[in-house]
Parts: sequence; structure tokens; C-alpha cells
Amino acid sequence: MSLASLAKPILHGYFRSSCSWRVRIAFALKGIEYDQVPVNLIQDGGQQHTEQFKTLNPMQQVPAVEIDGFTFSQSLAVIQYIDETRPGPRLLPADSKKRAQVRMISDLIASGIQPLQNLHVIQKIGADKVHWAQYFIERGFQALEPILKQTAGKYCVGDEISMADICLVPQVYNAERFKVDVGQYPTIKKINQTLVEIEAFKVSHPSCQPDTPADIHA
Repeated sequence: MSLASLAKPILHGYFRSSCSWRVRIAFALKGIEYDQVPVNLIQDGGQQHTEQFKTLNPMQQVPAVEIDGFTFSQSLAVIQYIDETRPGPRLLPADSKKRAQVRMISDLIASGIQPLQNLHVIQKIGADKVHWAQYFIERGFQALEPILKQTAGKYCVGDEISMADICLVPQVYNAERFKVDVGQYPTIKKINQTLVEIEAFKVSHPSCQPDTPADIHA
């Protein structure tokens, strides 16, 4: 075993970033200890734009994760890597059909909803940013709700927590921040209510991270 694989992973992230939160949930579910290096997306014009951070993630986005001697960006790639290399509960099912369903739901959220209402996009929209975010979240949830009616058990796909659930909770949090009525989507709401009571989702919540501002820290 190499020294790199023995070192704690380092998560470069931001307390309110959905993508950083996904990785925190995955680490918590797997019982992986890790260190955090905050990257403030607002301060000084955004610390993600520094030359130092660009060497970690040329897209100038969080997260960037240093693990096993490598640096990875893109939260779903990180989650799948740790699922394949670390013990603990599976984050993608062994069954091929269920695994495809997990990836479908994860991609719907991570590609079809979240990027359209993330900080960089919202900053470009200007005064109409809330309506913009609401539109794309609701559009995505209108697609996600009937899919989950077909795939869900206790969680997004059956009765085991998966990468799809890891993507769902941060997205519902964002929906509520932008005043979307999640009650319109009963399956989404029910699954989320179940998940937020689980310890891994609690400890990874934006309200209790090292870089959470004191006025909203839990």
C-alpha cells in the first residue's frame, strides 16, 4: 500500500456548494475521514479563480478532491471512485438495471438542474435570478417526480441509499432556498424527508461545516 493511499483525502469545497455537499455525504456514508480546505466562492471575487486553485481544477469550480495521489474534480466521478476503491455500503447497486436508474437520476440532477442554478450562472443572470432558478428547478422536478414514482422504494432507487439520494438532498435544499414549493412533488418530498434524518446527511449539511458563516452555523 502506497503512502498516498494512506493519507486522508482532502476536499477543497464550499459549505453551500451542492457538488461539495455530495462528496461530503459520500465520505460520511462510507465512514471515510477527510480534511477540508475551504474555497470561498464569493470572497475576493471567488477564491476558485486563483492560479493556485486552477491547478487543482481548471474549470475553477468546487469540489476538487485529492485522494490516493490523484486530484479529481466532478462530484459524480469522485463518488464513483470512492465507491469502487473503499469498503462500506455500496453507493451504486450491483444490479445493472438499478445502477442505470441511479446514474439516470444522478445525471438528471447533476446535469439537468443544478448547473442552471449554480452560483456562476446566477451571477450572470442578474435581477431575474430567482425566477430563472425556480423555472429550471421546477422543470427538472417535473421530470424527476414521475421517474421516482417508478424507481423509488424507501429511497430514490429501491430501499438502499445510492448516489441518486446523494444528489437529491442538496438539490431539494437549493429548491427550498429559491422558494420552490416542494410539496408539489410528493415523492421527492417524502424521500428527502427520510434522508435528512440520516446521520451522514446531517453531519454533511451546509449549516455545520468549517467554513459555514457564524450567523447560520448550526
